[in-house]
Amino acid sequence: MEQGLLPEDALDGLDKNLRQTLSALPLSQLSQIGQSGQAQSFETIGDYLSSMENGQSIIENIPPQYQDELLETSLQSRPGIDQEAVGHIITVLIVLILLGAILGYLQNFLMSGVAQKVSYQLRDQINKKMNRLPLSFYDKTTHGETLSLISNDVDTVSTTLNQSLTQMITAITTLLGVLVMMFSISGWMTLTSLITLPLSFLIISLVVRRSQRHFRAQQEYLGHVNGHIEEMYSGHNVVRLFNGEERSRETFHQMNKKLYAAGWRSQFLSGLMQPVLSFVSNLGYVAVCVLGGYLTIHGRITIGDIQSFIQYVRRFNQPVMQSAQIMNTLQSTVAAAERVFTFLEQPEEADDGKAKLPAEGVRGDVTFDHVDFGYTPEKTIIHDFSTHVKDGQRIAIVGPTGAGKTTIVKLLMHFYELNSGRILLDGVDIKDLPRGVLRSQIGMVLQDTWLFNGTIRDNIRYGRLDATDEEVEKAARMACADHFIRTLPGGYDFVLNEEASNVSHGQKQLLTIARAILADPAVLILDEATSSVDTRTEVLIQQAMNRLMQGRTSFIIAHRLSTIRDADRILVLREGDIVEQGTHEELLEKGGFYANLYNSQFEPTEEAV
Repeated sequence: MEQGLLPEDALDGLDKNLRQTLSALPLSQLSQIGQSGQAQSFETIGDYLSSMENGQSIIENIPPQYQDELLETSLQSRPGIDQEAVGHIITVLIVLILLGAILGYLQNFLMSGVAQKVSYQLRDQINKKMNRLPLSFYDKTTHGETLSLISNDVDTVSTTLNQSLTQMITAITTLLGVLVMMFSISGWMTLTSLITLPLSFLIISLVVRRSQRHFRAQQEYLGHVNGHIEEMYSGHNVVRLFNGEERSRETFHQMNKKLYAAGWRSQFLSGLMQPVLSFVSNLGYVAVCVLGGYLTIHGRITIGDIQSFIQYVRRFNQPVMQSAQIMNTLQSTVAAAERVFTFLEQPEEADDGKAKLPAEGVRGDVTFDHVDFGYTPEKTIIHDFSTHVKDGQRIAIVGPTGAGKTTIVKLLMHFYELNSGRILLDGVDIKDLPRGVLRSQIGMVLQDTWLFNGTIRDNIRYGRLDATDEEVEKAARMACADHFIRTLPGGYDFVLNEEASNVSHGQKQLLTIARAILADPAVLILDEATSSVDTRTEVLIQQAMNRLMQGRTSFIIAHRLSTIRDADRILVLREGDIVEQGTHEELLEKGGFYANLYNSQFEPTEEAV
């Protein structure tokens, strides 16, 4: 055996390769290692304190297959080994392992709670925002776009908070901890390894800048795809009726193709970061090895220091690489968050007024005073509209399609802001009234029915939530809906599906009329309320409406002019202007536009001018 080398019998029980490596070490160097072993161990402990958050393994400097052998050998009763010190170190390491596991659990628990709370608050804010947005927003935004905000975009933000943010915090903590340990070994080698850091961040910045617009486009196209699917699904009967499946598939294909292209570009560009950063990191390894060799030759550091430092450099580069991977998710999150906050920053309806209606109750006196309105600033569709409706009067509004009939009653409900003029209810400007107070005094039956997934009883009760079952059934009887309801399985407890497609369109109209009757409003608006029922049902509903409108101000919009003969006054609209007004008989005697409209329904060969 060569002088000064470790004796072979001291290495019994160890792996052959490890035994050969240790036996080749001079005793003087092994002695130095033994003297600095405790300090080196505590350096390792300090390193792992930096990564304790995610509960990683502590003993990484020693290959796993040798850990048991070295531990067993070191604990044997041999001269020169301080078993008490070794036991103390092992105890500290075990405590750190347990502490790291506990901290990792707490980290995951806390971050999961934070992520879910943020998701809850974002969805809650979006829902509240939807109730404050003007109808003009929904006129230009598809339902699928809004649904995509609540589902896809909020989920993307939540996932990032739950996963990527945790990884980012761990990466930063590890980076700082490793940096401290690297400086404790060699300041010059640490500065050399840091040379690649600005280059790495420059690469990340360039890639993020170029790929961000593609991530933004990806989220936008995803919203378009969701909007198209929602639109096609809600109207699938019409799509099939007109053989529109192929057109729908082609439209979806084009949207999906744009989504694919944006997704591919974003992932390709962001995917460049990892291989480029890996190359830059390897340059750092080379620089460290060259400088380490130089310092070793001049006796500034030992071979063991170089080996330890290289391990730290590897751990130092891991958080940088991890940050590059996180940037992919962060870019999607930034794009999703931009869409969410753009939605939340949309202009809302004007603040509610503070005026109050007369304490003795609403009579229903309505005045339109020089009203101008357009859905867009460029085009005005209601021109200087003025009329006064006394309480209890029945006012019919007629005219060709697009004349502005439905727009007039929507303005009365304060769904839109006027360009100019004002609308008064019992002498109070409606813009000075809280919207909830105003709309509680107006009952509306639209041509397009809306019923939600629930029982028939709950759908009717939606008109007045505190109504009793007896009041609900009474309203249904007045709307001539009681008979068909009782023929359904479960009667009033029959559950309507999501689209209420398990009842006919005429029956849905009857239910919405019953809802309006239950609300017992001071002002009643009927927008083509009998347009989807048969002639026999129309007669029954007309009788119920006559009872309902008794003593109430009523606005009736109808294309079937035979249903408005008993109106107190008929307003004839054409391109947003009142061209005629009077009773049915008066307008027929004039022989004007109304007379032509009325006669055209009974004489199909003649055209209304």
